Amino acid sequence: MERNATSPGHVTQRLHLIVALLLVMAGAASATPCQFDTQGEGRVVAVVDARSIRLDDGRDVRLTGIEATATTKQALTSLLVGRDVILRGTDDTPDRYGRQGALVFIGESDTSVQAALLAQGDALVSAEIADKECAAALMASEAEARRQKKGSWADPSAIKNAESLDDILAGIGRFMVVEGKVLSVRQAGAMTYLNFGRSWTRGFTATISKRNLPAFENAGITIKSLENKRVRVRGWIEGNTGPRIDMLRVGQVELLSANEPTGVKP
Repeated sequence: MERNATSPGHVTQRLHLIVALLLVMAGAASATPCQFDTQGEGRVVAVVDARSIRLDDGRDVRLTGIEATATTKQALTSLLVGRDVILRGTDDTPDRYGRQGALVFIGESDTSVQAALLAQGDALVSAEIADKECAAALMASEAEARRQKKGSWADPSAIKNAESLDDILAGIGRFMVVEGKVLSVRQAGAMTYLNFGRSWTRGFTATISKRNLPAFENAGITIKSLENKRVRVRGWIEGNTGPRIDMLRVGQVELLSANEPTGVKP
């Protein structure tokens, strides 16, 4: 048996098994979403605001992929102050406020702080992450919190009804999630309008500029097909007469099934 164990054929077989195991492990690692290139690390010394932290080397970091709720800052403080973190992302160029945008991971964890906040209902998906697998994972974390009515999702008004104009108008300048039926899809000039109300000037609308339409089409979303469909949209509320959300990214709109209860689908 000792001769068999050390024979060339047996050694080669074992090497093949080891290589195969390493390939499987590498594949599993690469399949984990949001594992972008490391763009630095440090210890968190302060939470600057609901989406920004400060590291011990003086850097300010903005947590990408999320928008804040009333509980985000407190949750961030509990999770991060005094902890060692790793920053991951695709671009470390500072924004106009000098903050580095990144997904933040505590130590060697495979789960980002953003995903943890979303799973607790302490943040909303912003739809700014372009990577499909990572974006889907963040959406899934938020959806699970919605299903379990965790955090901000315990409040029935967390998702606005597209027909409740006063509720939406009260949120101008804020990030909101709105659900409703698209009554018509119209194009005027370089803008496509998803109209949720019968009055185009007063009802809630979601708009997509002509330059952004290809991104939706490449993702398999035919805007005209959303007519008479129930959808969920998210974004910053704007408007003069009627409230609107400008949809800049594909992840800002989700198609809902006809019999689906409010706030369930990922």
